[in-house]
Amino acid sequence: MRTRRSSPPPPQEEDPDNTPRLQFNQSLSWRAGKPIPVGELLKRLKTLVEELCSIDQEQDQEVDRESFRSVASQLTHSNITKHKDRGVRAWAACAQVEILRVCAPDAPFTSTQLKEVFSLIVNSILPALSDPTNAYNSQHLHVLTSLSDFKSICLLGDVPTADELMLRLFTCFFDVVSSSSNSPSGESLSKNAEYHMTSILVILIDESNAVPPDVIDVILAQFLRVDPKIMQNTPKNKKEGTQAEWDEKQTTLLLKELPPAYNMAKGICMACPEKMARYASQYFNDVAVDASETVNSGGARGGHRRASLDDDSDVEGPTYGEDDLKDLRKAHQLIRELWRACPEVLPNVIPQLDAELSADNVPIRLLATETLGDIAAGIGAAGLPPPPPMDPAAYPTASLATYGNDLQRNILTMPNAPLSFPQTHSDAYKTFLSRRMDKSSLVRSAWTTAIGRILSTSAGGRGLSPSDEQRLLDDLARMLGDGDEKVRIAGVKAVGRFGFRDIIMKLSSKGGVDTDACVLSVLAERVKDRKHHVREEAMRVLSRIWGVAVGEIQAGNEQVQVALGGAPTKIFESWYTGDPDVHILLDHCLFELLLPMGFPPIKSKQNGTENGSTQTQSQQNGNSESTEPDPDMIRTQRILTLLKGLDEKAKKVFCGIIGQRQVKMAQLMTLFIQKCDDYNGGTIDDEEEEKIVKKKLAAVIEHISKLYPEVTAASNHLWKFADRNDRRNYKLIQFCMAPESDYRTVYKAIKELEKRVKGDKALGGVLETMMPLIYRSSLVVYNKSHVPAIIHLSREDGNGLGSAAHELLQQISDYHPEILKSHVKEICKTIEEQRPDEPGALDTLKACAGFAKRLPKEMPKGRSFLQCLVNYATQGPPEVSKQAVTILMATADKKEMYARELMDKSIKGFEYGCDQFLTKIAMLSQLILSAPREADRQSSKLIEIARDIIQKNRSPSPNSDYEWSETIDDECAAKYWALRLLANRVRCCLDVDTDLAALKELGQPIYKLLIELVDKEGEISSENDTPATHKPRLRLQASQLLLKLSRKKPLDDLLTPSYFNSLSIMAQDSVFEVRSSFITKLKKYLIKNSLPPRFYTVNFLLAFEPITAFKRESITWIRSRAAFFKAANSTVMEMVFARLLTLLAHHPDYEQTAEELLDMARYITFYLQTIAREENLGLIFHIAQRVKQTRDSITPNSEAADARLHTLSDLAQATIRAYEDIHNWSMQTFPGKVHLPASLFRNIETSDEAHEIARKTFLPDGVEERLEGLIRQMLRPPKQHHHNSKKRKPTGSATHNNHHDEDDEDRPAKKRAKSTKSKSSPRKSAVMKTPKRPKKMTEVPSSEIRRSGRTKTKRDTYIERDSSEDDEELERWDRGETTEQEDEDEENEEEGENENENEGTDKDEDVDGDKGHGDNTNDEEELKEASEEAEAKEPSEAEVDVDVDMDKEEEEEDNEEEDDEKEEKEPTPKPTPRTRAKSKPKPKPKPKPKAKPKPKQKPNNVKKPTTRTTRSRRGKVREEVVEEEEEEEEEEEAVEEEPNNNNNIDTSSSSDEELSDPPPEIDDDDDEN
Repeated sequence: MRTRRSSPPPPQEEDPDNTPRLQFNQSLSWRAGKPIPVGELLKRLKTLVEELCSIDQEQDQEVDRESFRSVASQLTHSNITKHKDRGVRAWAACAQVEILRVCAPDAPFTSTQLKEVFSLIVNSILPALSDPTNAYNSQHLHVLTSLSDFKSICLLGDVPTADELMLRLFTCFFDVVSSSSNSPSGESLSKNAEYHMTSILVILIDESNAVPPDVIDVILAQFLRVDPKIMQNTPKNKKEGTQAEWDEKQTTLLLKELPPAYNMAKGICMACPEKMARYASQYFNDVAVDASETVNSGGARGGHRRASLDDDSDVEGPTYGEDDLKDLRKAHQLIRELWRACPEVLPNVIPQLDAELSADNVPIRLLATETLGDIAAGIGAAGLPPPPPMDPAAYPTASLATYGNDLQRNILTMPNAPLSFPQTHSDAYKTFLSRRMDKSSLVRSAWTTAIGRILSTSAGGRGLSPSDEQRLLDDLARMLGDGDEKVRIAGVKAVGRFGFRDIIMKLSSKGGVDTDACVLSVLAERVKDRKHHVREEAMRVLSRIWGVAVGEIQAGNEQVQVALGGAPTKIFESWYTGDPDVHILLDHCLFELLLPMGFPPIKSKQNGTENGSTQTQSQQNGNSESTEPDPDMIRTQRILTLLKGLDEKAKKVFCGIIGQRQVKMAQLMTLFIQKCDDYNGGTIDDEEEEKIVKKKLAAVIEHISKLYPEVTAASNHLWKFADRNDRRNYKLIQFCMAPESDYRTVYKAIKELEKRVKGDKALGGVLETMMPLIYRSSLVVYNKSHVPAIIHLSREDGNGLGSAAHELLQQISDYHPEILKSHVKEICKTIEEQRPDEPGALDTLKACAGFAKRLPKEMPKGRSFLQCLVNYATQGPPEVSKQAVTILMATADKKEMYARELMDKSIKGFEYGCDQFLTKIAMLSQLILSAPREADRQSSKLIEIARDIIQKNRSPSPNSDYEWSETIDDECAAKYWALRLLANRVRCCLDVDTDLAALKELGQPIYKLLIELVDKEGEISSENDTPATHKPRLRLQASQLLLKLSRKKPLDDLLTPSYFNSLSIMAQDSVFEVRSSFITKLKKYLIKNSLPPRFYTVNFLLAFEPITAFKRESITWIRSRAAFFKAANSTVMEMVFARLLTLLAHHPDYEQTAEELLDMARYITFYLQTIAREENLGLIFHIAQRVKQTRDSITPNSEAADARLHTLSDLAQATIRAYEDIHNWSMQTFPGKVHLPASLFRNIETSDEAHEIARKTFLPDGVEERLEGLIRQMLRPPKQHHHNSKKRKPTGSATHNNHHDEDDEDRPAKKRAKSTKSKSSPRKSAVMKTPKRPKKMTEVPSSEIRRSGRTKTKRDTYIERDSSEDDEELERWDRGETTEQEDEDEENEEEGENENENEGTDKDEDVDGDKGHGDNTNDEEELKEASEEAEAKEPSEAEVDVDVDMDKEEEEEDNEEEDDEKEEKEPTPKPTPRTRAKSKPKPKPKPKPKAKPKPKQKPNNVKKPTTRTTRSRRGKVREEVVEEEEEEEEEEEAVEEEPNNNNNIDTSSSSDEELSDPPPEIDDDDDEN
């Protein structure tokens, strides 16, 4: 900087007393019109300053102030202070501050002159410091330094306008330090200058008696400079106005360090904590008072209201607009930052916040809760730090050891609490914690968010004590289950902001998703929340967390596995809610988060190969020199890790989504594209053809639209897509579905399609409809690129994924064998290299068998491979032998020769216990199906071998019990295979054109044998010496074989009504494993439409099922089927009611007593619970009436049988009327006529008899009056902590006990003899069932209990005559399933059968003499041929297209026996105990008469146990006592069906009242291909 030269100042003269005097005597003022030239004036000023600087200020020495007065007066003249030259003003200011220094403490200025001095300094000199390049910057710094060092600034308080100047000074300094970095030269203000500025301001605060409030405002406002929202909205100038709204995602625009003004304000507060604490307290108090006055005045200042507050029903007091809250919000934001910067300023402010937490007004409580939460979390005005990286598609995947190490932290947003808030302000913290119980959901939501931040930031880095942290975790878990959806979603979002390390170390410290009441488990429950936006957020958060953690799970990290291993199971179980919204959401989570399509984000170098597996194969062969990761292998490992972690229930959903559903959706999308192509965007020349094409396209679109919750919107989007007629889009969709497409092709096609649709303005909104369809129809998981990796992992069992690899390979073989074309040789090579008894050999054979049956021409036919299969068949275990025979018969050109050779080897010299005798009998049972003509020649010998094995007990056990064992000995296994051989012998007759007479002759003895096993509970020997563990196995096998046989119409005719009744009692077998396996197999066949509708009746015998989980699962399944038939306008489920009544009439437990009839009413009520609706109740009532107009046809000429039937008709009518009254329904009279099956019912001979029967009441006295109480009891939602199942009698089976609830025992308690039954006093108006006392066990012969009178009559068919709608619906199913039969596939046991023989029409005459009829209308539209194949999933997409193609179903049957093996050998999944039964029934209280309650009123509380009866083993009747409900609980429960009180959409574990749809139906059989 250039300086002006001047002569040295003259020596100072001193008085004799050595008092310094000013020697400067030049004039600095001038007369008007004769100014001093600027140059001369600057010279004089510089001389004056130099002289003043030479005078030292000594503490004990005074100066001659009078000598300074003249100069002081001239320096404060307006000619100098307002001179236009900057240099004059700068040198004048230097002279002024030097005079202040020299003359301190008594300045030679008057108050007016001081005002001029400080006005010059504050308004002109100090603002110029913002430009360090100013020519007089050194003079400016001199003034600044002098004011700071010598505290001359203190004189500012003596100025008349001190407040105004002080405000300008503070504002000037903060503006200077903020704008210096933006100077044109780029040179910033020196740190020394910042220090002096801060010092000056501190002096003013410290020395001032009262600081103006505006100055405090300016100081505190500097802390908000870190708030990006405020700074972004600050107008730069008047023309620009307010800036655009701050975008939270623009984190790169944040400051990287604290602003200088912020540091200056912080320095002031730190230097003067006590004063600033007082001023800050006053500031916040004034803001709070102003807000309170605005509130009390009704918020007139605002003019508009906050919608978010108005929407909350809990808001008390007046509400006010955003303008009213602006100052209050700003103040709370300031408090957040002050806590981070200088908490010593806030000791008096925190109590004010504490008081706000208890304010009556919700917005004030809300602000206080948010502020205290952020204070405790160390979050300031800059807001939250960027969310931690949680990218599920990132590769390498996240590792706990390195997670977060590379994060770049910003000092502005990094949570930082200088002090521990819970310890420093414990009272306020306790009040804050109490807001968990706030009655406003807004406050609870804010509180939930706050504790999530406290946990994630570890209280701003200060840490939490273990007890405090655990309390917050427990509170967060509670908030996730809050009754208000806003609170729940706040909790979910709070969890979503945690990083991977914090999730594992903090949230899962006490357990993971499978641990009750912990944060992650409650989060998993929110996946099934009743509110869609809650479950959407929860599912995405949980999916993202698992997607990030998959690397650690795959690596075997036990801690991560415990925490998150069960997350996919929870996610897939949400399918059972049956909500289309959930299904679409699950698709997005599966293909975007769990298995993101872009994972891993590395390119594969496997281009130009036939199957896209060069690198993988080279790795398998050990020849790969490349160390680069293989994306297909990485992706496959992730898929298998997901599959491995699923339980059986969730695995069904996963396999259904990527298996059966993909097949059906691909067919549907192919049809849609074809119709769109025909539609040609609406441009068709022929008008008639246009109508036809448009009609077909409309039918397809209507069908697809039903898959969406918003049917109309989906339909409009699909029409837009069709009108656009973009053929490139059509081609891309075809690429996604083609088995020839590798993964890269599918991925690129989906991305291109998404980009094209999103960028096309004419297709606005279409993407949200199209993407779920693309996900569902694309080959993403079952892809040819994954097959080599799957085969490799199945061999090596890397990371324990071998079992999952085998399972996935079999699924591909089952549903997409075309994908295996390129790899079948490799699979066959693997078979040749393995030994028959090697682990994994069976799984490999299953996959190969599925492919061989579908594509036999693609199989290798080399001699070595065929000989290998022969070795497998003759030397391997029974299951391996079976699969080898299947492949051999499908592959070999000379299969007759191989069949004859194998059969001769097996039969020749066969005897029990010979070498490989189990393998031989298994091989024979499969050869009968695969080579029926060869087996027909050896029929007598085969049957002789089977009967010899079955009827002889090699290890007899006379009078043995009936016990389940998880292990199967060789003798039991031999009988198991022998029974299968006999059943297959009957089945194969349909493949060799056997006439019906011959079929009947062959089948009746076998049917009789199977029914005998069922009736005698597995006892087949005349000596009654079958081992106890063999009986349940044999009974189960016989019952399942009967179901399998009934899948064919000619064979189903052999199952007479009496046989059917015996088979139905399997649903009440005393062993849970037996009845659950039987019911599971039954459901599987029914959902495939393989069995006639009469088999639906069996499910209603589960009314007394003691295992709560299994019962609820069955209720869910029944309701879903009812919903399916309802959507199809079918009355199948209503028509089975007549069959249920006749089944109950022949039930072994039926007795014509009031108590027993009430038990029969429980079955009827159970039926009504699952089927009845207000609109169909009239039809059900009409069916009950029609039953009374007939006689029993199963036991003709039996008055007792007729009386039972008529009694049950009266009971059913009374139950229906009571059910109607309880629900306050209005039952409409059914106008039509119902035809009952002639095999069960026959006409009454004369009209007089019919009238007499109609007038007669068959119900005993007192039954009807007690029905309402019984129904109300059954409709009452069960309490979580009570046990609603029946007591079971232990049988010594240790394994079985694990299947029951905690205090359940194994068997239903036997019914006591009637003679020992206690008599209860009659009640005239009782509404609950009279409790029975436990009765002594007595042995009652089976013949006396079973009164069904199995009289041999002429054979009647047992197919129910239903409405034409039922027939049409079932026929459509059949047409959709039937495909072209392959002549060379002789293994297919279903070949040649027409599936529509299983329709719900009875070819016998009905009881009115009318002929059965069915709607055989052909559907000429192609939609009805292709889209109906996917209808098993309609109407709610609750079941994922379980009806596979006809040839597929046929191919499954021959291997279906392995399903039985799996069910026999593997323990049945154990139900989760939900309630606890008491060890003893409570004593029966004295019954009190009471009036019949009105509908929708709570019943009078009567404490008593209730008896239930169920079918016991060996035909004995058992009485079971159900524990009573506590009196106080009955007062809380409504008498009607009430929704579950928790916030989930209940699935199979939900209350009985919840209607949930089943998952995609998956074949449980391991062997079915």
